[in-house]
Amino acid sequence: MTSTGPAPIRGSGVPAKLAAFPLRTFRAADAMVAFAHPYPQLSRLQRRGSLHRVAHGYYIVVPQEHVGTGWMPTLEAAAAGIAQARFGPQRALLMGVSAARAHGAIPGALSTALVAAPAQHDPIMLLERAATVRFVRRDTDHLDVESISTELGRVLVTSIEQTVLDLARKPSLGVAEGQIPEAVTAMLARCDGRVLDELATRRHLVSALQRAQAWAR
Repeated sequence: MTSTGPAPIRGSGVPAKLAAFPLRTFRAADAMVAFAHPYPQLSRLQRRGSLHRVAHGYYIVVPQEHVGTGWMPTLEAAAAGIAQARFGPQRALLMGVSAARAHGAIPGALSTALVAAPAQHDPIMLLERAATVRFVRRDTDHLDVESISTELGRVLVTSIEQTVLDLARKPSLGVAEGQIPEAVTAMLARCDGRVLDELATRRHLVSALQRAQAWAR
């Protein structure tokens, strides 16, 4: 495992093995790589401000410059970290409105993050805010994806073309539905037309593409 985010602060007490987890995020049980009895140590580091307990059983190593400040990551970064800790690197990614937000097409913060995952999982509620991570079972190996930079490191998201088609195909996931036509219109203007057409044809999403184009008129 290699860290793609900032290094932990010297003297923070966070072992390098924990900071090395992808997106600096790990499950409590994973901490056994560093501690024989992890729970007391995790509580100590959390009180110290070196760890952020993002959800029950999930922790994030706080970036060096934010130790002791009450820092918390964006919902999208936290969701990506939780998903990778649960399913492994490269096996879960942001999709739908969360991908649209990552691409800058939805400006306001959301209360639900959508993650594409290889298996179904119950929603995970965050502890530090009224927000939830929802998992949607998809064949993540066959989605068109790209990586973007976050405060925790680079995360996988559906490409802007895949996101347009996903939102136009199934906007009824119940999250920020009122913002979807505007977000799709904004992203459509940034799409590679050739990639979009090819993806729509290959994935049998031509009707979704037509709906997206109708919104943009």
